[in-house]
Amino acid sequence: MKYLNEYRNLEATKNYLKRIEKTVTRPWKIMEVCGGQTHGLIKNGIIDLLPDKVQMIHGPGCPVCVTPLVLIDKAIALMDQGVIVCSFGDMIRVPGSKKSLLEAKSDGGDLRILYSPLEAVRIAADNPDREVVFFAVGFETTAPANALSVLHAKNEGLKNYSILVSHVLVPPAMEAILDDEFCNIDAFLGAGNVCAIMGTSEYHELSTKYEIPIVVTGFEPLDLVEGIFMAVSQLEAGRFVVENQYARIVKEEGNLAAKEVIAKVFEIGDRDWRGIGTIPKSGYVLRSEYSHFDAELKFGVESISTKEHATCIAGAILKGIKKPGECSEFGSRCTPSNPMGAPMVSSEGACAAYYHFATNLNN
Repeated sequence: MKYLNEYRNLEATKNYLKRIEKTVTRPWKIMEVCGGQTHGLIKNGIIDLLPDKVQMIHGPGCPVCVTPLVLIDKAIALMDQGVIVCSFGDMIRVPGSKKSLLEAKSDGGDLRILYSPLEAVRIAADNPDREVVFFAVGFETTAPANALSVLHAKNEGLKNYSILVSHVLVPPAMEAILDDEFCNIDAFLGAGNVCAIMGTSEYHELSTKYEIPIVVTGFEPLDLVEGIFMAVSQLEAGRFVVENQYARIVKEEGNLAAKEVIAKVFEIGDRDWRGIGTIPKSGYVLRSEYSHFDAELKFGVESISTKEHATCIAGAILKGIKKPGECSEFGSRCTPSNPMGAPMVSSEGACAAYYHFATNLNN
């Protein structure tokens, strides 16, 4: 399979690991932004094969993990009002303050698990006497489809469709991490899926401002080790620029059509991040002309508030300050079947990756 098998080539991956070993002369800490990268590193054993001087730090690039607990509660409140709530499958077991969406469904709520928000628009069209809300979660990657669902609903004249928005942006999160007093990150592996939509141009200012290398990578073993080699090479040479390892998919300008759709429906606003708090201008909110598609306003749930779990250290893990193995609840009270926090249940969560694949919890 083109662009797949060759990036799982064992010999090529080993060669890059050898090149990293020969290049590195001092300790470096590199944060992979995306949860998909985290799973790739751990599942394929790359974490254990890297030289001791190269430490990977796991970042906040898991959209399910950073969705605020209060948004889960708001979605459940909508179900309590008789609303049909539609969601991607990776959100349904994420715990809210009292229960998950799946548990709310077992209590009688109407939850539909979908692969696309456009399916939710069709459900709204087929059920004109019911209100339908799509739980619009994600980074820039899922924003185009969610924006399109709003445009389709508008074009079809559907008054019973709206979205519960929880869209966050990667560059502001990276900047927030770099501004944190505990930050010790030397370089980033940028998220290839996000950059496939947004391009790489918005990272140049960040790299220059903080004098930090940013290497955009894919998710296969060869992608990851080549990206790490590129980052280490920059660090050893005292360089800090944006490089694109994932050039077969990512372009400097990104996907212009997708960006146009996003800009038509959304604008940038402040967003809350689970375990991290509010990051200014770090997410998408609906433009005023589409406010009637805002489920929070439509159903009066915007005032709902709640507190994060007192013993869950998801915030510290998402900022790269701690590893999953440093959590006292890891593997005991907190497991994939009984998660205390989103990173344990999400398919891209660092805690889930460590639980299923890691041989060394401290790596």
